Parts: sequence; structure tokens; C-alpha cells
Amino acid sequence: MEKLFVVKVGGAVLEDTKTLDEFLQHFAELEGNKILIHGGGRSATQLSTRLGIETKMIDGRRITDEETISIVTMVYGGLINKKTVAVLQSKNCNALGLTGADMNLITAIKRPVKDIDYGFVGDIVKVDNNAFNILINAGFVPIIAPLTHDKKGQLLNTNADTIASSISTAMVNQFDVSLIYCFEKEGVLSDPENELSVISELNRNDYQQYLASGVIHSGMIPKLDNSFKALELGVKSVVITNANSLNSKKGTHLTL
Repeated sequence: MEKLFVVKVGGAVLEDTKTLDEFLQHFAELEGNKILIHGGGRSATQLSTRLGIETKMIDGRRITDEETISIVTMVYGGLINKKTVAVLQSKNCNALGLTGADMNLITAIKRPVKDIDYGFVGDIVKVDNNAFNILINAGFVPIIAPLTHDKKGQLLNTNADTIASSISTAMVNQFDVSLIYCFEKEGVLSDPENELSVISELNRNDYQQYLASGVIHSGMIPKLDNSFKALELGVKSVVITNANSLNSKKGTHLTL
């Protein structure tokens, strides 16, 4: 079975041109089949602030009202996605920038209102693995913005970590899938104040203890929740690491 690398990049990496360029060089050099999912929340927050629109977050997840869905569509689907594609093309990586609406790649439903109304946030219903196969077999490298759609004409803001996990699990019958989350830290830290306190291996029980103690919090929670779910559903390996360690064995390796 062929290998497939599903790589998600986010955080401060996307804000620094030099760091992003170095990461994309590593990604371009990654041999074999690959898909890149990018975030962009910080850029969306910055644009919202410039436009005088308040950003609301709960447990690392963005509340997406009508104004905010317009902003994230511009930032994720436009600026960041196409800039990433252009840089990868300069590195001889045949990138193709897409959202979940393109080719009907990722369908979702608007998250039902329970305790919190998240607005135009999507919960993934289906990833079209056959469509991804067509793209990969044609020699394209899909670059996915964190936007899905409901097949009724509505784009939905969807957590990029969740998209990466969902794509990974959708492809396990066709490929030997490795899921890699890249950001500005060296991995998951046991001490948030100490950049060297990388947890080299993290299982679910230890994760729950770190969660209860508050060591792991905010945006790292959905990342790890999605990681363990991916392992349960057949993804061979999940690593959380620094963007410049993509081709190394560094970072936090997750096990069940």
C-alpha cells in the first residue's frame, strides 16, 4: 500500500514569511503522495480587528457569525491558500488550492445549537475519498483551506485540525496514512513555559491527566482529540511537531 502524508500547518508559522517558506520547502521535499491542510486563524483575527469586528473564541474554537464567515472565506480560501499554492509552485510542487466545496470534497452540516451557538461552523459529514484519489493520481498536491460546505450554497468555517483528521481517516483504505500536525512549538509541552519540555510520546491516559491539570488547553485540545480519533480509525501514525521538523523524527508521537 502506498504512503500518504496528510500534513496540517497552522499557528504562527503562517504569519512569518521566512518560517512559512522554510516549511513549504520541507513539504515540497516530502517524497510520495501528500495533502496539505492550512489554518489561518491568527490572520483572520488580525483582519477582524482592523475592520473593527470582535473575535469570539470558546475552547480554541471561533464563533463564526455572518461577518466572520466572510472574513475567514477571504483569508483562508483566498489570501493564505493561493499564497501557499504560489510558493509551492515555485518549489516544483504541483499544488492545487481548494476548499471543501470544490469537487464536493468535504460536506458538512452547520453545527446544531446546544449550549453554544457557534454560527456558521461546520461539522463534517463526508470526505469524498474518491475525489481526493482522482487528484492524487493525476499528480496534484491538494492544498485545503479550512472551509467546507452544506450542499445548500453555504460555506462553513471548519476546524483545520478536524479536516486533517477526517481526510486522514477517509483515506486509510487506499493508503498507509501518516498524519502530521505542524506549528511553531517543538511538540506537545509538559510545561508550557519551557520550550524544551517536549512530551516525546503521548497516550490517551496521559493526555487526560494533562487535560485535567490544565497543562494542555485551548487550541491543543481539538488537535489532540482529532489525533486520537484518527489513530482509532486506522491512521498509522500521528505526530505533532515543529514546522521545520517535518522530515525528522522529532516532536510528540501519539499512541492509543
